[in-house]
Amino acid sequence: MLQIYEMILMPWIILGVVTFIILLKIPAPYGKFSNTSWGPLIPSKLGWFVMEIISPVAFAYFFLTGLEEKSWITWVFFICWMGHYSNRSIIYPMRQKNPAKMPLSIAVFALLFNIINGFINGYFLGSMEPYLIDYATNWNFILGIILFAVGMVINMQSDTILLKLRSENKGYQIPRGGLFKYISYPNYFGEILEWTAFALMTWSWAGLSFMIWTMANLVPRAIKGHQWYHQQFDDYPKERKAIFPFFF
Repeated sequence: MLQIYEMILMPWIILGVVTFIILLKIPAPYGKFSNTSWGPLIPSKLGWFVMEIISPVAFAYFFLTGLEEKSWITWVFFICWMGHYSNRSIIYPMRQKNPAKMPLSIAVFALLFNIINGFINGYFLGSMEPYLIDYATNWNFILGIILFAVGMVINMQSDTILLKLRSENKGYQIPRGGLFKYISYPNYFGEILEWTAFALMTWSWAGLSFMIWTMANLVPRAIKGHQWYHQQFDDYPKERKAIFPFFF
């Protein structure tokens, strides 16, 4: 298993960078960019559940079967992962009220990504790094926990605002409230903050790979979506940035 981990880690990181470049040109076809050219459509609720639930399953399997002794610090990482994906795979789909659809191909790609990502991070934390108790005083661990919690709150609050708008069945509207005052995609910003924090607190190539892939997926999508909002709404706030407050 170690050989597989070492064989795929760096190519996986490089592929994440390449994916970022590709998605700057070709937006992933779901949500407001959804179309049938990528194959048959399935209900978004089903797609979200299937493609996201595999991540905590894969992560938990490789984490729990790992031979490395686990300190309470390692269990903090486990709780962070499970907390995020409990929301993403179960709570968020259950909160969706509109009958939106997504391409089956997107769900399949995401499923494969989550299996590989779950393996890389679960195996690393379960088998390769002990994280001794004195690690709890490291600045990156403390700051990482704080930023992860902040990111998750931002992500869930922003989802709540968007889901409320969608439940009104009035088509696309300008989101307002929370960090929408400053950026078009605070839900994406919150998720990027979470996995940047995870990379920081684990201080690992495995965590860094997830941060890179998160940004590769969400930053290009935020750029395209920000442009779309300005094209659709003449009164869209001009001072609002795309994804990073006050910056970009």
